[in-house]
Amino acid sequence: MGLLIQILTFVLIISILVILHEFGHYLPAKWFKTRVEKFYLFFDWKYSLFKKKIGETEWGIGWLPLGGYVKISGMIDESMDTEQMKQEPKPWEFRSKPAWQRLIIMLGGVTVNFLLAWAIYTGLLISNGDSYIPADNVKYGILVDSIGEKIGLRTGDKILAIDGKKTKKFDDAMIDIILGDEVTVDREGQEVTFAIPDEGIADVLGSKGKRFLTYRIQAIIDTLIPNKPAVLAGVQKGDKIVGFNGEPINYWNEFLSAVHQNKNDFATLSVERNGLKKQFALKLDKDLRVGVGPYFEDISITDNYSALESIPAGFNETVNVLVKQVKQFKILAKPKTKAYENIKGPIGIVEMMPPSWNWGFFWSFLAMFSVWLAFVNILPIPALDGGHVMFLLYEIISGRPPSEKVLERGQIVGFIIVMGLMAVVFGNDIWNIIKRFL
Repeated sequence: MGLLIQILTFVLIISILVILHEFGHYLPAKWFKTRVEKFYLFFDWKYSLFKKKIGETEWGIGWLPLGGYVKISGMIDESMDTEQMKQEPKPWEFRSKPAWQRLIIMLGGVTVNFLLAWAIYTGLLISNGDSYIPADNVKYGILVDSIGEKIGLRTGDKILAIDGKKTKKFDDAMIDIILGDEVTVDREGQEVTFAIPDEGIADVLGSKGKRFLTYRIQAIIDTLIPNKPAVLAGVQKGDKIVGFNGEPINYWNEFLSAVHQNKNDFATLSVERNGLKKQFALKLDKDLRVGVGPYFEDISITDNYSALESIPAGFNETVNVLVKQVKQFKILAKPKTKAYENIKGPIGIVEMMPPSWNWGFFWSFLAMFSVWLAFVNILPIPALDGGHVMFLLYEIISGRPPSEKVLERGQIVGFIIVMGLMAVVFGNDIWNIIKRFL
């Protein structure tokens, strides 16, 4: 059932995005009285699951779930209908329209995707606000594992800035560090700036989402497990651990490290209670565990937005997501990061979906993926919207359109590039599945 929900979530998200993206082309085309011959969700290569002609447009659903398309009369696109282009231009054809109208038609898809993300982020801010942990609230510094140390971070550091920009949200620090070039921290009262090594990013990406960065907490006991050593010795909720086996303790990670290093059946635990220091002799169980859990102080805040305030905030969030996605390409361009090994295709994305329905995830992922679809489509690659925009801008600037032969060859080259990228993405998905069984 969980896998079915994951697949349905992904298909619904893709369907919504593709339909709205293609409507972004369809509506201005109709506005400028350009004939749209086909409007398809998914590709109908040699076969359609459903099709119905309404007016001059055939509406349908293809069997290959890799996107969708609108076929506009008089336009060299992925259909490669060159026979139509040999005939005299008709008034309703794409090629007969002014360059500025054709440009608006081609930009319509990515525009709708951007506006959709903006609308979703605006709605989420109105309904939920923006909850996060301010970087200034991390009073005791960060806690990093061995991967975080390879990046250059140290437990106890306080993150001040990433790429020279002051860190506002601690929640964003991990992804910002992965996408950044340098980090500035407060390390034992000294401001230290260091470059983020590509090898460190490779280790982060290779950890498959494992958190390498969190924040330190004090060693205050909040949970006591019944019939375990701490309870039996008289330890109470709210006690602050100040020592273990004679070693001073200030933070919970120090306590865990001390317990892990202890190999004896007995241990001494020193705590502070109501300003007084108490010491307990613990007889540990066979697992050498103490039987206590930490107190987590809620240091998060929520910024609430009115309907009017949420509009610019939603726009800023959309731009912020776009900037992060652009930066991901910078990582891909660095072989040492091995980011190419972590590219996910449809199979990998399905695995990211929650196994039970989650509206919060649905809307957030829909907005993020809408921005991603807009960004990818605007890349200046023939066969994508950005390729058509590139040729149209050339026509507007030079005053003459590229020849049909150039457009045809560009479409073929672009198609080969896109299919090659898809093959790499699918191959990477399949290889990641195979590696689990090796």
